[in-house]
Amino acid sequence: MGKPFVLRIMTPASVAYDGKALSVTCPGSEGRFQVLFNHAPLLATLDIGRIDVETEDGGNIVFATGGGIAHVLWNEVVILADSAERPEQIDCARAQAALDRARRRLDHPTRDVDVERARAAMHRALNRLKLAGG
Repeated sequence: MGKPFVLRIMTPASVAYDGKALSVTCPGSEGRFQVLFNHAPLLATLDIGRIDVETEDGGNIVFATGGGIAHVLWNEVVILADSAERPEQIDCARAQAALDRARRRLDHPTRDVDVERARAAMHRALNRLKLAGG
């Protein structure tokens, strides 16, 4: 069993997690990566995906994230996420509505549609639905 380190997952709206962890696996913009005790210093951008946390007691917590940054230094990991939701916190109807809206914008773009923004909204909604089981 590994040694625990401090993990904080924060969003603009709340603190999603503040405690000890044995590992955290994040969706880095260059690929998924895992942080364990005594990890080298790191600053990484996060993509849309899932954050997997193995807690100090050996439990597992999953978060859907919309991206952000991760900072690792001296056995402390701080994740500043655009969003971080546990599967049970996800409103599937709202995520489905966001997915439908994004797909309509992508299927029938007009001059005022930001295609990249619509594509990102679609990926966030799909990620949320996948993790919520919806």
